Amino acid sequence: MTYDPSPFGGKLRTVPYAGAVFGADYPVGLGGLGGSPDGPLNEVHVFWIAGMSCDGCSIAATGATNPSVEDLLLGRVPNLPKVILHHPVLNPGAGTELTRPMKKAVEGNLGAPYVVVLEGSVPDDQAFPTELGYFSAMGAGGFDPDSETDQPNRVTDWLWKLAPGAAAYVAIGTCATWGGIPAAAGNITGSMSLTDFLGKDYRSALGVPVVNVPGCSPVGDNFTETVAAVLLFLQNLAPLPKFDELGRPAWLFEETVHRHCPKAGYYEEGVFAEQEGDNECLVEIGCWGPVVQCNIVERGAINGMGGCMVAGGACIGCTMPGFPDKYSPFYKAPPGSFISGGLTKINGGAIRRLRRMSMKSGNREALWDSVGEVPSGWADDKGKPSAFDKTNAFFYKKLQYRGSVHQGKRNKKQPLPASRDILRQKGIDHNQGTDVLGDRVRTR
Repeated sequence: MTYDPSPFGGKLRTVPYAGAVFGADYPVGLGGLGGSPDGPLNEVHVFWIAGMSCDGCSIAATGATNPSVEDLLLGRVPNLPKVILHHPVLNPGAGTELTRPMKKAVEGNLGAPYVVVLEGSVPDDQAFPTELGYFSAMGAGGFDPDSETDQPNRVTDWLWKLAPGAAAYVAIGTCATWGGIPAAAGNITGSMSLTDFLGKDYRSALGVPVVNVPGCSPVGDNFTETVAAVLLFLQNLAPLPKFDELGRPAWLFEETVHRHCPKAGYYEEGVFAEQEGDNECLVEIGCWGPVVQCNIVERGAINGMGGCMVAGGACIGCTMPGFPDKYSPFYKAPPGSFISGGLTKINGGAIRRLRRMSMKSGNREALWDSVGEVPSGWADDKGKPSAFDKTNAFFYKKLQYRGSVHQGKRNKKQPLPASRDILRQKGIDHNQGTDVLGDRVRTR
């Protein structure tokens, strides 16, 4: 199931909806969002807000390469507007200089479209009896221009005040998308996801529900690629990309870890790792890959490299809404693996032996079968195949070449190469000593 942006057909809304992005009194037609779908945007503001987070998502995003954050900020991606990033860590200025554009956006006077990115979960501090209590804050001074208070501004206030005029809302990381670790059992913050906070009916000023890019931390390229896709939509150059029923980019999260895991072949053959770092399938040491939707094994953690399972670590389900509670205790075999893994060991044991037989046959040239030896100095077995090997090969080839030409029989009719084993034909003694750096050594 994917999100259908009907009745807008995946296209930009025009007046009066776009007025919420620029301010109701802003001239129609500005940047293609004030009423005209023709003109491209020159710039888009991105307000990065940190809730209950560890800043790991910021680190992941700055490690993205395709596209990189630098590409977005410098406007180097074709057809995309220049991104003006307001980030509490990466911003050149701090304090009032950081929050001034955000306050203009709240007031509807920014004069340009803006996208809000939330990192970290949303605490339940809106339930406090007064505005003086908070779990997470960003900036200070209140929201009233005439206010002289230095009281910190709650993150939750920023989120609901910016929501009506935002061109899009993007949740990065599992804390923002599903609540994550701050929402786990036993915490006192009442943390929740951005979708839970804003409600299922939330739509941005351009009709887009909350976009979720999960992961703890997420793959940086997943985030920047999704932002680029949303910006193309805001440019009116592409339809809204496909998202699943939970707002995840469908093209990134529709497959499970196991389907593309480099260790999945071991599962099929019933071979399992005994400890972290082993090369075999990791299911029996607590890997949830068969049921977790994530693309880290094929995309890699940074620049196409690394990733949990690639490095020998089990998948603990960090991209899923049920993380962490529904995937604990970590590094304990999932209950289903007792049945599926047990059956796989029986079936895989037979498959593994059959494949070894085929591998043994495929590791011999047809010429070697004809002369009855393997002319390799590395070979342990230089003789003819055993009677057991021949019997198996006979029936296997019957099936392999059924309905087609038996190339193995044809090959046996070919004459042997006249210059085979040329050194022996030339009378060179392989057991003679050879001069190597002035020393006499034996070759065998």
